[in-house]
Amino acid sequence: MYSTRLGHVHLKVRDLKRAIDFYTQVFQLNEIETVADHYAFLSGSHLHHEIALQRVGPQAPAPPPDGVGLYHVAFEVPDKKHFARAYQQLQQLGIEPYLVNHFISWAMYFSDPDGNGLEIYVDIRNEPDGRDRWRGYSAPLSAETILAALTEA
Repeated sequence: MYSTRLGHVHLKVRDLKRAIDFYTQVFQLNEIETVADHYAFLSGSHLHHEIALQRVGPQAPAPPPDGVGLYHVAFEVPDKKHFARAYQQLQQLGIEPYLVNHFISWAMYFSDPDGNGLEIYVDIRNEPDGRDRWRGYSAPLSAETILAALTEA
């Protein structure tokens, strides 16, 4: 028997500099290491990296919308205030995420410049309106509800 934990996500991108700029701005990750113009390693913690970016060139095709493969990479924030701040940051960058209340989490879905799916979420299972399991139910989440978290105690 052995145990594992997720170490990092490796994404293919067309333009390495553009991807580095995107991930450092949107997720406040730090650029830890770049290897030529082919790879970059980004981290928001003590790890060497949580995100590895690999340049595959400007002619690389977009991920197929109905094909198998990675659907999205999810980033968790610690509370609703951080979620609201992340929403504000996306708005300032001109990114309009799809907002969803899954009742176990609030989620924002969007894509990076290369079409890789991304999510920012906050776990709300222990909140008064939270549920212990998802069970397939979701509802729209309004910007007003998100931003109201900024004024909550």
